[in-house]
This record gives sequence, C-alpha cells and structure tokens, in this order.
Amino acid sequence: MKYALTAIAIGLTLASAVKVQAQDAQAKAAETRLHDDWAWMGRYADANAALPAPTRQRVVLIGDSITQGWYDMVPEFFAGDRVGRGIGGQTTPQMLVRFRQDVIALRPAVVQIMAGTNDIASNTGPMTIEQTQANIMSMAELARLHGIRVILASIPPADHFPWRPGLVTAPKIAAINSWMKSYAARTGAVYADYWTALHDGDAMRADYTKDGVHPTKAGYAAMAPVANEAIRKALAGPAPTAKP
Repeated sequence: MKYALTAIAIGLTLASAVKVQAQDAQAKAAETRLHDDWAWMGRYADANAALPAPTRQRVVLIGDSITQGWYDMVPEFFAGDRVGRGIGGQTTPQMLVRFRQDVIALRPAVVQIMAGTNDIASNTGPMTIEQTQANIMSMAELARLHGIRVILASIPPADHFPWRPGLVTAPKIAAINSWMKSYAARTGAVYADYWTALHDGDAMRADYTKDGVHPTKAGYAAMAPVANEAIRKALAGPAPTAKP
C-alpha cells in the first residue's frame, strides 16, 4: 500500500510538472508572437488561401476566444459559407490590424465583429472605452467601404475575468454594449444581443460556462438562434455601396 501511494504521488508530481512546462512553453510562444507577429497575421494565412470563391451568403465571424471557441466546439455551426476567424486573447487593435486580411480579402457578404472583452482586461495594455469604440467603428467603416454588411455582437456577460483577479468588469461591458447597440442603429448595422441570451444578473449563467467568461456547448447553443437571426436580417438588408 505504501509503495502504491508513493507511485501515485510521483505520478501526480510528474503530471503537474508536465502541465507547468506546457504552460510555460505556451506563454513563451505567445510572448514571442507578440513581438514577431503582434496581430497574429499568420494564424489564418493558409486557411484564407485555401478558401473557395465566396458566395453571396459568405459570413465571416471575427473575434477573440469566444468566436474561436465557437468554431472549435461547434464546428457544425460553421457549415456552408460561414468562416470563423477568432483568435483567443485578442483585443480590438489586433483585430483591426488583421481585418483586411481576415475579413475584407475574403469578400464576405456579412461580417460579425465580436470584440471588447480583452480590451477591458488590458490584454495588450490599458485601454479606455472610447478607444475600444473607435476600433470597432474603424472595422465597421472598413466593412461598409467594401460593401460588407455588419453585425455588431454584444460583449457576453462576465462579472469577473479569471486572468485579471479583482477587475470590475460588468459596468464596462454594459457601457460598451449600450454604445454598440446605439451605433448599430445609427449606421444600419445589425446588433446581435448575446448578452441577454446568456446572462444571469451581471454574470454568465452558470450552466452556460465553466469559467464565467467562455461559453460551453450549452452556451453556444443559446447563442446560435441570436446569430442565425442576425445573419438572416443582415443578408436580407441592402449591401452598402462599395467605394473604389
């Protein structure tokens, strides 16, 4: 019995060490990428090149880990001509840098922009709400300039960020979402209200998430009708006039 317990303890220690090494390697890779490819332009370069010619139904969803997780966990949602271009941890300035490559060059009929969580978390440095709004406006303006209809996705609910202990998140999420809804109405964009579909007070419903920020499959199932309706509405509306 003593030897068995010792073997278990050694196994657990080794497993923990391997996990720490993997986390360290991941952190080092992320740090290197921030210096060598800050917006991670290389993340989807090959996938973009491999896409077939676009149809009139192509929808590109650009975003952070919530968009990336949607594709990773529910790939069937992206059947047909829906293209996932989410990258975990990204902020609006990073998305703006890669917007031409990962959205405009793919010639979609519609783009959904889901962004802001990591701005609030200061993932690439401190940002004001106004700076986040400016970057979202720039992406939307670029889309309209190229004849692409716009869906602005609300920031999902979260009353804390596990990687930023103590950060007060809900008021900033509410402020950006309120502005985004108003901006969408003023500019003819569609506002996709995922916050309402997911929230329990200021938090995400416990049965929709494991960490308070990222949806589970159940969370994405609650988001899907909102997305489908937003996409239907966007495709039914007139395309902006592309400018040469």
